[in-house]
Amino acid sequence: MSDKTYPEPTVGVLIFNPKDEILLLKTDKWKGGYGLPGGHIEMGERAEDAVRREVREETGIKDIKDIKFITWQEMVHDDQFYDKKKHFIFLDYACKTSSSDVTLNDEAQSFVWVNLYDALRLPIHKFAKRTIEEFIRKESRIVSRTR
Repeated sequence: MSDKTYPEPTVGVLIFNPKDEILLLKTDKWKGGYGLPGGHIEMGERAEDAVRREVREETGIKDIKDIKFITWQEMVHDDQFYDKKKHFIFLDYACKTSSSDVTLNDEAQSFVWVNLYDALRLPIHKFAKRTIEEFIRKESRIVSRTR
């Protein structure tokens, strides 16, 4: 048996409600700051299936649709995360839900629905901020191409 450790693949999710607000979770894992719902991809699980499972487990939201890949990021031994020994590969997605009802599990202490630009003014960790900024950048490019 090898005692090597490897990076951990995870998903993060921008969930949009019918008011076009995103869900942010406040958690001690990110030193009390806000972040995106998400978590580890399990062995044999496809990333989009992990999106569905993690959203359901962390928020109680079961009806997500229009799952789209946004970006990927890498976190290596970062001080913003409670366990500085972690090396994550984040696969970040966006999706929609028809509900704003949230039931948190024990990983998050609170939540807020907020528009994208207001989210950037909240105390969010830098990886969530980059995901939001990348989503805004990609969406503005799509809008400008359709005009």
